[in-house]
Formats: sequence, C-alpha cells, structure tokens
Amino acid sequence: MENAFLPVCRQDMIERNIKQFDFVYIIGDAYVDHPSFGHAIISRVLEAHGYTVGIISQPDWKDEDSICLYGRPRLGFLVSAGNMDSMVNHYYVSGKRRKQDAYTPGGVTGKRPDYATVVYGNMIRRKYKDVPVIIGGIEASLRRLAHYDYWSNSFKRSVLLDSQADLLSYGMGEKSIVEIADALNSGIGVRDLTFIQGTVYRTKDLSGITGGLDEHYNAVILPSYEEMKADPFLYAKSFKIQYQNTDAVSARPLAEKYPNGVYVVQNPPQSPLTTEEMDDIYSLSYQRTYHPSYQAAGGVPAVTEIRFSLISSRGCFGGCSFCALNFHQGRVVQVRSHESLLAEAQEMVKDPDFKGYIHDVGGPTANFRHPSCTKQQKAGVCQNRQCLYPSPCPNLDADHSDYLELLRKLRAVPGVKKVFIRSGIRFDYLLAEGKKEFLRELVEHHISGQLKVAPEHISDVVLCRMGKPKRKIYERFVREYYEWNRKLGKDQYLVPYLMSSHPGSTLKEAIELAEYLRDLGYMPEQVQDFYPTPSTLSTVMYYTGIDPRDGKPVYVCRSPHEKAMQRALIQYRNPAVYELVYEALQKEGRMDLVGYEKKCLIRPRKKEPKTDKHRKNGRKHR
Repeated sequence: MENAFLPVCRQDMIERNIKQFDFVYIIGDAYVDHPSFGHAIISRVLEAHGYTVGIISQPDWKDEDSICLYGRPRLGFLVSAGNMDSMVNHYYVSGKRRKQDAYTPGGVTGKRPDYATVVYGNMIRRKYKDVPVIIGGIEASLRRLAHYDYWSNSFKRSVLLDSQADLLSYGMGEKSIVEIADALNSGIGVRDLTFIQGTVYRTKDLSGITGGLDEHYNAVILPSYEEMKADPFLYAKSFKIQYQNTDAVSARPLAEKYPNGVYVVQNPPQSPLTTEEMDDIYSLSYQRTYHPSYQAAGGVPAVTEIRFSLISSRGCFGGCSFCALNFHQGRVVQVRSHESLLAEAQEMVKDPDFKGYIHDVGGPTANFRHPSCTKQQKAGVCQNRQCLYPSPCPNLDADHSDYLELLRKLRAVPGVKKVFIRSGIRFDYLLAEGKKEFLRELVEHHISGQLKVAPEHISDVVLCRMGKPKRKIYERFVREYYEWNRKLGKDQYLVPYLMSSHPGSTLKEAIELAEYLRDLGYMPEQVQDFYPTPSTLSTVMYYTGIDPRDGKPVYVCRSPHEKAMQRALIQYRNPAVYELVYEALQKEGRMDLVGYEKKCLIRPRKKEPKTDKHRKNGRKHR
C-alpha cells in the first residue's frame, strides 16, 4: 500500500474498505508513526494482532462531532492525551502558557484541551454512552489514583472516574492492550475486565481480591479519597504504599475508596518485556515520521531529535524523587538486542536526510542496559530500598560491557560517522563499576564538545530529598571526566543540569549552590524550577510537606518570590537578577558575599556608600 500510515480520515477508511474500525484511537498529539510515540506503538501492536485502528488526532474539543469521524467502533475507544501530560505540555511551572507545542504540526499551541484525557473521555461518553472507553498514556498512567494537581492546586480523584472511562491501562501497555482487545473480542463485557495486569478499574465489590488464601493476591486497602483530601499525611502514607507496589513480581492490588461505595482498583503492573518481545515491538511497520498531511504546516518539531535516535532500553532503577518513571515504566530495565538496534541503524543510514550522526542510543538512563541485580527476575525489585540511593546497593551489578559492545558495533556501521549519547548518564552507576573503560570511550567517541549531566544540586541536604548521589560523588566524576579529556587530548566540557526550589532547599542551600558555581566559574544559561508533576515523590513532598519515605517534615518553597530568589542565586552573574540576589543574601545574613573580593557573588549597589565592612572584605573596584 502506497500510504502505509494508519487511517486518519474517512477517505482512508473507505479506500481500505473498512466498514467499522475495531478501535478508534483519540490522541492529543499529532499522529507520528514512530516508536518514540506511545500511540504509534499501541496502534501497531493492535494491528499486528489483527485489529483495525482508526486515528483521530487532536480532535476539536469544542465540537463533540469531531470524535464521530468514523462512527461507532466495534470494540471500543482508546484515549491518550499524548506523549506528555497535557498540563506540563501547556504550562511552565510559573503558570505561564508555553509558546510552542512540539507535538503539534508547526509547533502551534491550543490544539488540545487542558486535562485532555478527561475532556476526550467525556466527549465520547456524551456521544456513545455504551461503547467501552479505555484510557492510557502517561497522563492517565500518572493520574491513575488520587493525586495532587499542581495547576489547580487541588487534590484530584482518579482520572478513571473524572474521564468516565471504563478501564485505564497504565505503564507502557503493550501486553495489557492485547489482553483487553482479545477479551472484548471474545464477548467479555468491559466491566468484567478486572483481571488484567497493568490496568485500573472501578468496582463496588472487592470480594474477588480480598479474603483469599493467598495473601499476595489480596488487595491493599489504601486510605480513602475523602480521608486523604482531609489529611495530607494519609496521602503521603498511601503514596509510599503505591511506590512499593510498582513491580510485577511483588506488587499487590491496591484499592482506593470513593464516596457511594465505589473503589478504584489498581492491578499489579504488566510483566516486563523480554528482549525478544522488545525486538518484535520495535520491528513493526512504523513509517518513522509524522503523517505527510502535516508537511504543509512545517512538520512536527518533536520528530527532529528522535528521527535519528535509537531507543535501546526502557525502565530505570535510578530512583530520582522528581521523576515519574518508577511509576510509568518501572524499575526493571528492559532492552532490545544488538541485532535489532543494528538493523534499525542500517535502515537509518539509507534515509537521504541522514548525515552520518546517530543522535542518541539510550532510554530513560542511557547506561542502564540490564537489571540492577540478578534476583529481580525471580523476587522482583526491593520494596524498601533503592538500587543507587543513598549509596549503591552491595548487590548492584554495575557493568557497561554490553552497552560498550553495542556502541562499538554501531560506530562500525558503514555510513555512520559519529554515535552520540544524549540520554542521561548516571555517573554514580558509572563510578560504581570500578572499571574506566566506559568513561574513556564516552569521552573519546560519544560527546559533541560537551556532556550534559544531572547533579541537580550540590547540597547534600537537598540531594537526599532528590534521591541523588552526594556531592562528593559528583565531584569525583568531574575530576575523572576531565582527567580522561586531558589524557585523550580532548577539550570537552561538562554542562550540569541544576534545579532550584526542590523540597528541602531553603535559601541557605541555594546560596551553597551559588558558591559552588562561583568556585567552578560557571553560570548556567537555563535553570529548572522544581515542577510538581503527578505521581512523583517530590510532588508528594511539595503538597504534604512530608517525605513519604521516612515520614519526616520537609521544607517546601511555595512562595513565588522565594522561588525567584533561589533561581536568581544560581544565575547570580546576570545583572537582571541583581536585586533578587541581594535580597536573598541580606535575608540570610550573608552580606559577606556582597563586595569586591573574589569570593563575593555580587558587588554593592552602585548608589550605596561603602561601609567599613565592604572595605575590609573588598578591594577598590578598578
């Protein structure tokens, strides 16, 4: 077939002689048939299992008829807000509207609604009251149980209820969506689909998952929605339980009660994909770009970076508090084979736009290419400890040999000039291996002038709450990185990602970070304010003022003015933020950092007379 994209309009449906689609898939993104996009994977997996799927991309939410493009689907509607939570996609942490949407043709904004999953679900329900509605994607996945919503500053119900959907598929969803489709196709009612791993459903009857002989299958009854709404401490308690039940081997069903006797029940996650299953999924007939109908608008900006990148893994055992990957993809690392990745690279080389540069080979964390320890396959991940935080577990299997072998093979592919690594590198994992081979080859072959790393902060007080390695670990990595550059005759730099206002960070810790940057002689061009997104440990800390891991109080910066001061301290050299830096130093009694000495962050105000203190601390400005 000349146009091998999935149908996106009524004419496509007619040309393919499809009378009724099995599934109609409503998505908040532009239709991009590339495995970096969740809707592409789910639709291609369904297609591979014999089901037809019609795509409705970015329907007009102000016109309910826009979701009636193909009429009633035979088995159900699928709904995804897109590759990002719609609120993160729309707004900066400040609440200001973003000026570009990278997942929309031409980068224009306004093509999807706020809380897109809820809006789309209700549109469908008003038009088709009895058709199954299955929601998924990262927005649904991370809002599957009651959660704090930063943008409305409110405690929201499960998105399953607010969207009026019948079923929620969380995580990556390839296995669960096929089970759902096969069950519906066999005649099982959607309300009876209470047994599929990786799904969330509603019920008034818990008898099937409580009181059994095998306690592993008994549901854990979480605090109710009303209780958590009244007492944030109970939400922190509930979230810790959720955080401990994200593994397919050890997780138990979780039940959350709502008014009128309704329970929202989360089944354990779907089991991790094997390498063979990963290979099969990534070998499906993706067109690997956006639909040609978007060409006139300039294409879809998000495709630029991923078009010549390779996804080698999913899952992450890094355990960063502000990251939701633990909830979405899980902690077990799943990988594609070398053969699968090499075959994709060889196809990439044939693309007339390919210039010889593979932009990335990675995943959530590039240098994770196997499970963190051998016991995970049988016993699952540990519920009460992390693999790398607060220090590497004694059972950690830190080994880069497979990743190194893969990178060497990719470098040898004819037509490939350079293979870059732009996914995150966990430097604590790198150092835990003991061998220096990966760091040497990273410096020699896989950096384009600078390496971006994510220490996030430099104060151990804040790093503890972030779930990040201590300052001394990062400083050791910095030394070894520059030492290898010197040995190899390279002139490459480190660009640290830094975050301001994370729970645990007061002005004192922000000043500590500013002093570190002063000594480093570096001022970042961009700083990320902590952004409370659904279902992260850090967001729970922000909302409750409690760290769910230990139940201890945590300082939370909520004042926009203090946030501005913390951010300004990281960029203290910028004249535009001088007054904010001055105010922060004055407030913290650190006027020793105002003067003319080398250690000072800023100089005195121009019209301010020099005090004896300034004269003692400084030298005459020349």
